[in-house]
Amino acid sequence: MLTLHTKLSASAGPGAAQPFARLVLPYELREKCRLRAVLSNGEEVAVFTVRGTVLRDGDLLAGEDRGKVVQVVAAREPTYKVTCADARSLLRCAFHLGNRHTQAQVGDGFLRIRADVVLKDMLAGLGASVVAEDAPFEPESGAYGGGHGHSHDGHGGHPLAPIPLRQKIHRPGDSAP
Repeated sequence: MLTLHTKLSASAGPGAAQPFARLVLPYELREKCRLRAVLSNGEEVAVFTVRGTVLRDGDLLAGEDRGKVVQVVAAREPTYKVTCADARSLLRCAFHLGNRHTQAQVGDGFLRIRADVVLKDMLAGLGASVVAEDAPFEPESGAYGGGHGHSHDGHGGHPLAPIPLRQKIHRPGDSAP
């Protein structure tokens, strides 16, 4: 069984690794650091990533044998696409979703969440249009990156910082550092 554990840079320069298969997973499984799965070619694989790593659509994974590279693909899954008549109303919906610690994908003029009837009713009550659809789910990673950017190209791997182990909380009465 092939074991995948290294996230590769997705840069498509000369000599870039070409995937030999795809690993199609819903978001729930792309958050796991340990799992067994089946590739698009039928081969079974084990995935071992650094705790906190989130696999994103298009990520490339390899094991000890870097000649075998696999491309991660976000599976279509039950979601709701949330739209509103204006930006303020959509922002209000995003606020209420965040207040409930709900993962949300932010798109151009829409939000996407996992299908949840309670949230659907809340959003409809806020005046949003909520439409069920099967779509790849790629939620925002959160204020601190939502995981460990594991790029080896020297440029980071994620535009946001990783989650700090200990975070100093700044209070208004604190003196400047």
